[in-house]
Amino acid sequence: MTGIAEFKIIGRVGAIKDVGTTVRVSIAANYSYKDKRGDWVDNVKWNEVTIFSEATQGFVKRNLTKGDMVYADGVLGQTSYERDGERVYGMTLACQRIERLAKADGRQEAAEQQASSAAQMADESIPF
Repeated sequence: MTGIAEFKIIGRVGAIKDVGTTVRVSIAANYSYKDKRGDWVDNVKWNEVTIFSEATQGFVKRNLTKGDMVYADGVLGQTSYERDGERVYGMTLACQRIERLAKADGRQEAAEQQASSAAQMADESIPF
């Protein structure tokens, strides 16, 4: 993909909103760095990704909630529009893929542990 900048983000979901025919997801990512003394400094930035794919939009609406940890990647695209007779330029993070890494409240891990325990108990109760 010559000439196209790509992005990768790991962070927590903020807002999910419909904008026209797209869905926009705000993701808070920590871009930490070491200061002059060598101490780590948290530097949280909000990134708003735009989702054009209807299938991905459906996944987001059905499966993501505020606070979920996600991975998103895609491409940067320059946008422009007219405002008061002047051309205004911006950048769009066009999301091609988004995956949930963890639920905000830990329910996913708890549900998986519960299902694993139930399966283990069922196996132990089989007499043969």
